[in-house]
Amino acid sequence: MSALTTENGATPVAEEPPDTGARHKLTAVTGLAALSLDAMASVAYGPEAIVLVLAAAGGYGLGFTLPVTLAIAGLLAVLVASYRQVIAAFPDGGGSYAVAKAHLGRRTSLVAAGSLVLDYVLNVAVAVTAGVAALTSAFPELYGDRLWICLAVLVLITAVNLRGIVESARAFLVPTAVFIGAILVLIVVGLFRDGPASTAASAGHASVLADNATTVGALLLLKAFASGCSALTGVEAIANAVPSFRTPAARRAMRAEIALGALLGVMLIGLSVLISRFGLQPVEGVTVLAQLADASLGHNWAFYVIQFATMVLLALSANTSFGGLPVLLKLLARDNYLPHVFGLKADRQVHRHGVVWLAVVSAGLLVFSGGDTNTLVPLFAIGVFVGFTIAQTGMVLHWNRERGPKWAAKSLLNGLDAVLTGISAIVVTATKFHDGAWLIVIALPVLVLAFEAVHRAYGRIGERLGVGRIPEPPHRERSLVLVPVSSLTRLTSEALTAAVSLGDEVRAVTVCHPDPEDREATEALERDWALWNPGVPLVRLPSERRSLGRPITAYVRDLEATEPGTRVTVLVPEAEPEHLWQRALQNQRGAVVAHAVRRDTNAVVCRLRFRC
Repeated sequence: MSALTTENGATPVAEEPPDTGARHKLTAVTGLAALSLDAMASVAYGPEAIVLVLAAAGGYGLGFTLPVTLAIAGLLAVLVASYRQVIAAFPDGGGSYAVAKAHLGRRTSLVAAGSLVLDYVLNVAVAVTAGVAALTSAFPELYGDRLWICLAVLVLITAVNLRGIVESARAFLVPTAVFIGAILVLIVVGLFRDGPASTAASAGHASVLADNATTVGALLLLKAFASGCSALTGVEAIANAVPSFRTPAARRAMRAEIALGALLGVMLIGLSVLISRFGLQPVEGVTVLAQLADASLGHNWAFYVIQFATMVLLALSANTSFGGLPVLLKLLARDNYLPHVFGLKADRQVHRHGVVWLAVVSAGLLVFSGGDTNTLVPLFAIGVFVGFTIAQTGMVLHWNRERGPKWAAKSLLNGLDAVLTGISAIVVTATKFHDGAWLIVIALPVLVLAFEAVHRAYGRIGERLGVGRIPEPPHRERSLVLVPVSSLTRLTSEALTAAVSLGDEVRAVTVCHPDPEDREATEALERDWALWNPGVPLVRLPSERRSLGRPITAYVRDLEATEPGTRVTVLVPEAEPEHLWQRALQNQRGAVVAHAVRRDTNAVVCRLRFRC
């Protein structure tokens, strides 16, 4: 055992390399709370999605719930093993985007990134609506207000994440532990029961079993498998956010990935066993998990604890997206596929622009769906399976190029995973296409084209700026400073003082309109200017139209044409009131001039703020 590790293999914080941001990063436990809530919470809607599809074949079809779940659990095991390898090979994060960028080319990496972006955004909307659905299952009188409740939960999660990923992990650690403990207790107690303890939750609710049951064929089983695969979303989140972990980041992330897979697999299989054991049938208005809690624990305080814990964790499972997506957006911004503002970090290691953007788009989806989970679920999981397939295909190429220890076994594992997830992506898309999945089929290429457009724009800007090339040495040019004025005040004096300190030559300019009142004001200004004699000429700029910016920009363009070796600066003086509300009293002339000069000329714009 290395001297740098404790008995359980974890690296003590005191022995980590110096890192000023270490306290704002994740351990394996807090990483599990911050980045795996999506996957954990999927046990609330994954088994239900399977049951709702199999209900088309009546009671006989529900008997296939456990086999379908076991197939999904097997795929989960392969995914967890594969993503441990992704974490080890790409410790800088980015998941499928980083893998594809290294081994599959630029365009494929953008498809992976786009699929992850769509999945993360949808995860927030689905998680919040599913959490509120659990609440309204216990308290039906809240059903009419579900949209407002969804938006309130989203605001809460966003506010917590703006304080940092570690703060969010600490806040969500207790709800995560309560949910996992409650589900495990539900499973254990249910396994010791011969029959349901209560059916009060489903009493009086109409069954959704088909009256004219279909046969259980391969297509129905594939559709059930595709629906249940929504439980696998979030498995990739830890690999995407490896830099958010403390040193050694890769090792901590791999431990969190294993713990996630083990807990999720146990809960999925356990709940499916109970569904078969109790002969549970889906009903309208009550979730399958609520019926299982009723059957295992009875319709008592324990039932409401399960519902409340489920509601909290489902709502908070949106935090997986808030932990993973900002890191992915940062990588895309670093590679010039998104605005660079997404790469900026605030205090507490927070990518605030990514967090806010995710919240705004998710709020739009919530309003679009009206807070209804079933409207969003058909769109879910498609993007993540595309990302799965791309990542595992790239890892096959990675091991074949590296040829390190056990490369053949690792390549075989990733190849198997690529085949399985590729088939799953096709099945999920095909079976959910008419239910709304066509929107994702359209949105994904549109998103990739948007990435390309941003990249081309940055390429053009970089070419104009000479990025990557050594520029010419700086040299001095003659400078001319223009100061727009309209009257003689202390502000005018301060502006001219600043101007003569900046330039070789200074000119004051005033715009004159043909109205008699304006002509008189301009003539009075010229008389006062001659008496004051500041040593700066006053230039009258006549304008036939009631415009302020155009005459000044026209004068600047004339100077640029007639004096090509002169640097022109427009210094705009502005008074800044003492109180914020007093800014509404200003005429905004300075802002109008500054905007016009910046838009229509190459002159430098300086705005002199004089504090009143």
